[in-house]
Amino acid sequence: MSYDCIIIGGGIGGLQAAIQLGRYNHNIAIVDNGSGRSTLCKEYHNILGWPDGVSGDFFREQGRKQALSYSVNLIEDTACSITKKDNGTFVVHLENGADLPGKKLLLATGLTERIPNLSGIYPCLGKSIYICPDCDGYEITNKKTIVIGSGNKGAHLSLLLTYWTEDIIYVNHDLEEIDKDLKAKLKTNHIPLYQEEVSELHCKEEGYISGITLSNGYKIEANHAFLAMKGTKVNSDIAKNIGVERLENMHIHVNPRTKETNVPNVWAVGDLVNHSQLLSVAMGDGAQAAIWIHKSLQSS
Repeated sequence: MSYDCIIIGGGIGGLQAAIQLGRYNHNIAIVDNGSGRSTLCKEYHNILGWPDGVSGDFFREQGRKQALSYSVNLIEDTACSITKKDNGTFVVHLENGADLPGKKLLLATGLTERIPNLSGIYPCLGKSIYICPDCDGYEITNKKTIVIGSGNKGAHLSLLLTYWTEDIIYVNHDLEEIDKDLKAKLKTNHIPLYQEEVSELHCKEEGYISGITLSNGYKIEANHAFLAMKGTKVNSDIAKNIGVERLENMHIHVNPRTKETNVPNVWAVGDLVNHSQLLSVAMGDGAQAAIWIHKSLQSS
C-alpha cells in the first residue's frame, strides 16, 4: 500500500497533523515507537483549558484515539531510514523490516533529553522537577529551587531563573568547566555553586522532591528543581540521507509559513524545528503542515 503521507513520530506535532490529514480523508500512516519528549512531562500547566495540569501521556493517548477515528494507520515501530525515489516519492524503512511507500513525508521525530540517572526522577518531571523554563518557570515563583546541570548550560539557566525566584542553588552535576564571567554572575546574583555530582534524589511522595544528597554527603533541601543537562539529541539523522537541510544545532530548517523543508514533499514539525520547544507550538506546527500537505496532494 502506498500512503498519501507518512508521518514519522507520534508525539504532539505528528498526532495533530495526522488528525488534520485524516479529516481530509487522506490515506495516512503514522510511525511511532512510543518514546518522545512529551512522554516525560507528567503535568503541563501552560496549556489553554488545563489550568490544573495535564500530562503528555494523556495528550498522546487521546491523540491516538482521535487519529484512529479518522482511519489513520498507526504503526508501532521505529523508522530507521528513508529512501527518496526518482519520481519524488519516498520509502520509509522500519526496524521490523517492512517498507512503507508514500507520496509525502512529515518528520516529527523531536529530540531526546538527557535525564540524570537518579532513582525516582521520572515521576517528578513536570510536577516538581522541570526542564523548560518557558513552560514551568512560573511554578517556582519565589520558591527555593535547585538547578542540576552541566557547566555553562546550568549556569545560564540558573541566571535565567532569577526572573522568577532569587533563591537558586546551582549543582554542577557533570563537573564541567564554567566560564569565569558566568561564575562572577552567579556570585553577583547570590547563587551558591556546588561542584559535586548528585548521588541521591529525595522525595516526600512520588513525584515531589524534598531535596538531594551530593556525592560528598552534603544534603540540600528544596521542593523544586530544574535540569540543564548537556547531551540533548535532536533526532534529525534520519533526514540527512535525503538531503534535508539541517542547521549547526542539528535542528531542521523549514519554511516558516508551510513547514516544508528544502526537499520537495518533505515537511518537519515540533521540537525537530529550530523554534520554541512548547507543546502548543508543536500542535500548531502539525496543523499548519497538514494544511500545506493537503494542498500539495490536491495539486499533484
